[in-house]
Amino acid sequence: RCSLGHVSSSRSGDRTSLPGFENLTMGYNKYLRPYFGGQPVQIAMSLDIASISSVSESDMDYTATIYLRQRWTDPRLVFHGNKSFTLDARLVELLWVPDTYIVESKTSFLHDVTVGNRLIRLFSNGTILYALRITTTVACNMDLSKYPMDTQTCRLQLESWGYDENDVNFTWLRGNDSVHGIEKLRLSQYTVESYYALVSKSQQETGSYPRLILQFELRRNVLYFILETYVPSTLLVMLSWVSFWITLDSVPARTCIGVTTVLSMTTLMIGSRSSLSKTNCFIKAIDVYLGICFSFIFGALVEYAVAHYSSSQKCAAKASQEGLANDPAKEMEEVNIANILNSSLTSYKRKITFSSIEISSDNINCSDLTMKTREKIKCVLRNKIHKIIGYFTIQNPSNIDHYSKLLFPLFFMLVNVFYWAYYLYF
Repeated sequence: RCSLGHVSSSRSGDRTSLPGFENLTMGYNKYLRPYFGGQPVQIAMSLDIASISSVSESDMDYTATIYLRQRWTDPRLVFHGNKSFTLDARLVELLWVPDTYIVESKTSFLHDVTVGNRLIRLFSNGTILYALRITTTVACNMDLSKYPMDTQTCRLQLESWGYDENDVNFTWLRGNDSVHGIEKLRLSQYTVESYYALVSKSQQETGSYPRLILQFELRRNVLYFILETYVPSTLLVMLSWVSFWITLDSVPARTCIGVTTVLSMTTLMIGSRSSLSKTNCFIKAIDVYLGICFSFIFGALVEYAVAHYSSSQKCAAKASQEGLANDPAKEMEEVNIANILNSSLTSYKRKITFSSIEISSDNINCSDLTMKTREKIKCVLRNKIHKIIGYFTIQNPSNIDHYSKLLFPLFFMLVNVFYWAYYLYF
């Protein structure tokens, strides 16, 4: 008779006999499940999450080390007594075990230092406890549209590979309390918000298979990104506003501030995207904010270009008028015109009236002119166009900086309110 793996002596009462162990060599068939041809085997599971070492947004997966424990009852291994025995893990090769696998697992391995990290415990009523330590990399579909203010939902799914629901039935040992360790995890970028233990079925072409699901939510810690990206980009926008307090004549100073802030913002945008090079298909929240900041910085540079161009045009027009006023030939012409006026004042008034009408379209009164209908329409359209152009004509270029000092910060604050409200609460 066999006792704990070795032959017992004639005094069999000195040792506890394991008839179940006899069955391993006498009549036990490890290729047939318990209750073969009858009711399905009830397999209760529990999990301990030892660690989640990494969560990769680029590959959209996570790597976890878990302790998987499975319990089921095999009536062929019943023995007398009320004790339980921990057997050598190598005896698992002689027992029937469930064909459980991890759904959506990319790579997995069983730890084997110093020996294979497996445990077999046999109870007197035929219950078997089978425990494993596994490290697995599991796919996790992520929505990065709100990155870095996102919350990702990942799953760890356990399913039977070959036995359908007519052969095995998976259940959690203690419901939601069957999962331990996940609430104590400390991750570098994430915080575990909540987790749920679910029971489901997988409908395949070959049948319906039992499935257990551990679903957990990971909320990203945004403080790192605030210090690393949001604060520097905001300070660059505020730095671009300094140019509004510098006079338009200081071309090197204002140009240097504008170009430097644009280049710095470009470098910041490239750096933020380099860490997520494989997720460029997503328009992330951080990309939107960096785009807003870049637009304001570029707008400040364009504002100076417009203001400087308008100021140059005004100075050129003023210089040309002063040059004509100081021209001697022009003074002689005005003297001649004055002599003509003295000789024929009535004729000159009539001429100057019509010439002023032709030159200054802003003073044209189309209703008083004796002209055809087509000419009146042209006159009205000409007046409207001149008024519209006048609305967009910058009369005083220095007012551009004056208005920009107020409008740029106001619009930037308003955009920030909408941005943070949308990505934090919607």
